[in-house]
Amino acid sequence: MNLYFKYLGILFKSRMQYKASFFMQSLGHFIIAFTGFAGMYFLFDRFHAVRGYTFQNVLLCFSVVTFAFSIAECFVRGFDSFPSLIRSGELDRILIRPRSVVFQVLTSRMEFTRVGRFLTATVVFIWAIPRCGVDWTFGKVAILLLMILGGVAVFSALFMIYAGFSFFTVEGLEFMNIFTDGTKEFGRYPLSIYGKELLLFYTFLIPIAPFQYYPFLYLIGHSDRVWYGLLPLAGALFLIPAYAFFRFGLKRYVSTGS
Repeated sequence: MNLYFKYLGILFKSRMQYKASFFMQSLGHFIIAFTGFAGMYFLFDRFHAVRGYTFQNVLLCFSVVTFAFSIAECFVRGFDSFPSLIRSGELDRILIRPRSVVFQVLTSRMEFTRVGRFLTATVVFIWAIPRCGVDWTFGKVAILLLMILGGVAVFSALFMIYAGFSFFTVEGLEFMNIFTDGTKEFGRYPLSIYGKELLLFYTFLIPIAPFQYYPFLYLIGHSDRVWYGLLPLAGALFLIPAYAFFRFGLKRYVSTGS
């Protein structure tokens, strides 16, 4: 962990060499995320509720997913940009170093400008907490933290799967954005509003619903199943097949010769 934080410090210092660029990009991410919030506001200003969910209810989903995605995108960005390591031949150098490939990929790139998106989630979260209709207890606060951590795990796993495909295609597959950026957009609302089929898909194939939808139902009182609060742990379990797929691709890696 000491080495990880040392890398973290080095990358942050290098990023801050261009302070104006850092703050402008951070502001850009804040504005982009805020436009998503504004779109939700105008939607609910017109329709007031979507399938029984109020604006205040839905803001809980918005903030949890935005928190989770911004954290994963910041600290697991190395897997999202992994194809560039293959094309440039940098992966060859990583393979001969006495550290694990996963560790080196994680520390190869971090996007600190995602603090802008994180700030949007924080503002929305602070505003929504006292208004979302949840009777907050210690247990429910713990569930909320699990939802965010479970989301970070799921998005990190998706980035790892994206990197795994790169071993066979060299170039990144754009369709994976459906499951990363697309899921971020879907996750702003309770997943049940999209229909039963999509809810099942995001429950059993890509476990978004276990950290976003089911615990949310328990928090707002639409379900009395306490065990829904433990479902975000499925996000951590999703890291296992994602890591296995990455290792599967790594064993079949052939250098591009760059």
